[in-house]
Amino acid sequence: MERGLNLLVKRGRPEDILPSISKAFGAHTVFAQKETCSEELQVEKQVSIGLQQVKLPQNGPSDQKTTHPKLQLVWGSTLYHIDDLPFDSRSLPEIYTQFRKFCESMSSIRECCKLPVSLGPSPTNSLNEMDGWGAIPSLGDLGIQEFKAVRGMHFIGGESAALGRVFEYFWKKDLLRVYKETRNGMLGPDYSTKFSPWLASGSLSPRYVHAEVKRYEKNRLANDSTYWVQFELIWRDYFRFLSIKCGNCLFHLDGSRKVVAKWSQDQTLFDSWKGGLTGYPLIDANMKELSETGFMSNRGRQIVCSFLVRDMGIDWRMGAEWFESFLLDYDPCSNYGNWTYGAGVGSDPRENRYFSIPKQAKTYDPEGDYVSYWLPELQHLPKDKRNFPGNSYIKPIVPLKFENTTQRKLLLNKNERSKKANQSGTLTNRNPTGHPAVAVKWRKYGQKIVEGNLKTRRKAKMVVSHKNSMMHCDNGSSKMEGKKYESMEGLA
Repeated sequence: MERGLNLLVKRGRPEDILPSISKAFGAHTVFAQKETCSEELQVEKQVSIGLQQVKLPQNGPSDQKTTHPKLQLVWGSTLYHIDDLPFDSRSLPEIYTQFRKFCESMSSIRECCKLPVSLGPSPTNSLNEMDGWGAIPSLGDLGIQEFKAVRGMHFIGGESAALGRVFEYFWKKDLLRVYKETRNGMLGPDYSTKFSPWLASGSLSPRYVHAEVKRYEKNRLANDSTYWVQFELIWRDYFRFLSIKCGNCLFHLDGSRKVVAKWSQDQTLFDSWKGGLTGYPLIDANMKELSETGFMSNRGRQIVCSFLVRDMGIDWRMGAEWFESFLLDYDPCSNYGNWTYGAGVGSDPRENRYFSIPKQAKTYDPEGDYVSYWLPELQHLPKDKRNFPGNSYIKPIVPLKFENTTQRKLLLNKNERSKKANQSGTLTNRNPTGHPAVAVKWRKYGQKIVEGNLKTRRKAKMVVSHKNSMMHCDNGSSKMEGKKYESMEGLA
């Protein structure tokens, strides 16, 4: 029990639970954090409607005998407050660098709020009506098979663990000073901050992280690494604010830029990707890590995204939904924002960004330590062969598209032409008539599977089978490579 109160735990839909709690406690206001994506906005609407059905005694002299509790939404979760931005959502820059420069030069970051000493006395009588505080349910209680991660970093939920990680990374191990040099690692607990699961679940405030960075800079050292943590937090802000501007386009096949491209929904190829059976150790190791731990490095997310959309040509939304199902640090803004970025249909001015697997392996896993950790069958091979095992490993399911020098030059030339066209205001590779409807199966909150259109609704979920679709417990972010200062966001 902290500051005089315990945690009230109830299971059910917010629109059902919150009105009942409001009635039991006589609460005239329900406070919640303001969200930005359509499914979350719909929940806010339903909660507000539910509260209107609750009648509370009217305090003080009035002709009205009863009143209704109200829902008060508060902006949070971002480094910059929405009211402090130098533009509104309609004029939000579509390029991250422009957004960052505007914010850094024209906005300020608010200080963290001080915690109250006490939250008041425990409402004993009302608790009796609610059958007590309630207990946090186990995974078994929720009908989910318990899964224990035996490898990788073990994340513990809650604010205490989050603050402990900040202290450990910044102050105890003094790793902040080298963050920029190590953040593209893939193996071990300390190559990056690993703050993203706590940021996504609300256990850690980005403003607190920023305040600790500033304290570190004052007491120890200020360098590129200390700035880069703030830089990544701005990326996270960018995708959240961009989700307001884009609306449901964030979830459409052609993205916010209406880019027309041919996509496949080949289930065999997709199953090999999600199962870590592509024949490319760097891809397979990353996908094994995701399925076994609910986490993947920033670098890994960029690589597996590029492979799925460029080399396989698979519908990027299938990858985004797979990440949604497994990531501990999932949140819709960062996840879908980053996937549209990587697929070339979002905020990235380059539509054909490509990550060469051989190059990535030689640069970020030169001795094969990462792939052999997650793929033990490669440990007996010489270190320089672990990423390129040949016949010692399963056969690659698809050839790499851009390993040929001529092909690579054509891609780079196309990117350069696209960049120049965008700078001159000329739109390229667009279909002015709009993208044709894509009929897929969709489902939402357990409703009957029917035929739908991914262009007409936010998350018309494609049916993607996997062994444990509810393994994740929190909300996040991944990153995508751009220029040297344009990596994907999230402090993963």
